[in-house]
Amino acid sequence: MMNLNIKRVAVAAWAAPLLTMGGLAGLPAQVSAQQQPPVAASVRGLPDFTDLVEQVGPAVVNIRTMERVRAGNGANGQMDEEMQEFFRRFFGMPMPPNGQRQPQPQRPNKPAPQPEQEQPRGVGSGFILSADGYVMTNAHVVDGADEVIVTLPDKREFKAKIIGVDKRTDVAVVKIEAAGLPTVKIGDVNRMRVGEWVLAIGSPFGLENSVTAGIVSAKQRDTGDYLPLIQTDVAVNPGNSGGPLINMRGEVVGINSQIYSRSGGYMGISFAIPIDEAMRVSEQLRATGKVTRGRIGVQIDQVTKDVAESIGLGKPQGALVRSVESGSPAEKAGIEAGDIITRFEGKQIEKASDLPRVVGAIKPGTRSSITVFRRGASRDLSITVAELEPDKSARRAPERNEAPKAAAAGQGLGLTVTDLTDAQRKELKVKRGVRVESAAEGAARAGLREGDVVLSVGNTEINNVREFEAAVGKADRSKPVTVLVLRGDLVQYVIVKPAR
Repeated sequence: MMNLNIKRVAVAAWAAPLLTMGGLAGLPAQVSAQQQPPVAASVRGLPDFTDLVEQVGPAVVNIRTMERVRAGNGANGQMDEEMQEFFRRFFGMPMPPNGQRQPQPQRPNKPAPQPEQEQPRGVGSGFILSADGYVMTNAHVVDGADEVIVTLPDKREFKAKIIGVDKRTDVAVVKIEAAGLPTVKIGDVNRMRVGEWVLAIGSPFGLENSVTAGIVSAKQRDTGDYLPLIQTDVAVNPGNSGGPLINMRGEVVGINSQIYSRSGGYMGISFAIPIDEAMRVSEQLRATGKVTRGRIGVQIDQVTKDVAESIGLGKPQGALVRSVESGSPAEKAGIEAGDIITRFEGKQIEKASDLPRVVGAIKPGTRSSITVFRRGASRDLSITVAELEPDKSARRAPERNEAPKAAAAGQGLGLTVTDLTDAQRKELKVKRGVRVESAAEGAARAGLREGDVVLSVGNTEINNVREFEAAVGKADRSKPVTVLVLRGDLVQYVIVKPAR
C-alpha cells in the first residue's frame, strides 16, 4: 500500500508568517477580445461561486483553541528574538526597546509556584449544523484544548463546549450558546461525481473566510480504517481543518481534514471526510458524547487476484481472515482463519477496508448474517456483533522443540513437513495442519520458511502429513498451487509454482 505522507491541517498559533507573492511582470493590463483564442464549442463556461459563498459563508466559523500552561521563570528571556518579533507583529506582544531583552529578576533559591496562563494552541474551521449552536469540526482541531473560541463571520465570539470527539473518524461537535444562527445544508455524497466543481471555506493560516475552489479528484480514497475519503484539488492549508467542502448546489458534502504534503503545506491533493459518515458520527456525539461501534474480532487483509483465481473465488473481492480472536463473536460464529468474508448483513464486501466500516456501523448486540468463502464454496453464518474495544496486539506463539510424529517431503513444492504434536496444536490454537521443517525451490521462492504451518493445499484441508502428501500429489504440476499458511498468529495464502 502506498505510504502517503498525510498531514492534518489545523494550524498552530505560532505558524510561520505570511509570504508575499508578487504578480507577473511584463503582462499587458488588458487583452482585446480579438487576441483571445476561440472557445471550444463543448466548453460550458467557468463556474461562478459568488452566490454560493454568500449562501454558505455566514454559517462557516473560525475556531481558536487555548491551553493552560504554568509560566516558567525566565521564559521571556529564553525566547529567541525571532519569535519575539513574530508575536509582536501578529499578537501584539510588546518588544523591549531597541530590540534588546529586558533584564530578568534574580531567581530565588526556591521559586514560588507560578499561576497557570492561557496561550494560543491552534486555529481551525467549522460550520454550524443547527440554529441553536451545534458546530461540526475536526477532532484534531479541538481535542485536548482547555478552551475553544468560536468566531462567527459577523465577528461575534463565543466560548464553546466540546460535546464529543471521535478520533477514529476525526469528527468533533462543539456547542455555543446562541439562537437563530445561519446553518449549512447537508448534501448527498452519493450524487457527487468525480470531476465536479467544489469549494472550501475556512481559515487557512488563521485568515478567516477564505475561499478556494477545485474539482473532485477521486471518491472512496482509502487512507483510514473507518472512512473512505473524498480527494480533491481544492487548496487546503493549515487552518482549513474542520471547514466545509461545498458542491455547486450550496450543500456541504465533506469536512476538509487532511492534505498530502512533503512540505507541511498544500501540494495539490487534499482529502475531506464524507458528510454522510460525519453526520452519523455527530448524531451519536450529540446524543451520548461518544461513538459506539461494532466488532467481530478478526484481523483481515486484501485478497489478491492470483489467490482469488487459484481458490475458485473468481475475482479479487472480500476480506481475507488472517486471524480470529479467541472468544470473539467470529470464533463463536464458526469463522476460521483463511475464510474470505464476501458479504455482511446483505452488503457486498468488495475490499478488505469495507468490512470494518460495515461492521462498525452496526449496533453492538445485533444478530447479523455473514457470508464466507471457504475451500471452494460459500457458507452463510450468523454472528452477534460485539462492541469495539481498544486494539489488541497480536501474540506470537513461542517455538517449542518437540519431536514430530512423522515427516515427509512434498515433492514438487519443495517443502518438508512434519505432523504437529498435541502440545503444538494447543499452543498454536489450531485443530489441523502440518509444520514446515524446511523450504526449498518453489516454496522458498514463495516465501515459505521453517516454522510455518500449512493448513490447506488448494482447497483441500490438511490434518496430517499423509493428507498433505495426497493433496500435493493431486496438484496440477502445470499450474501454481495455493497454500494456506499460518505464521505466528496470522494466516495468509501463498502461491507456490511447482518444479516441473
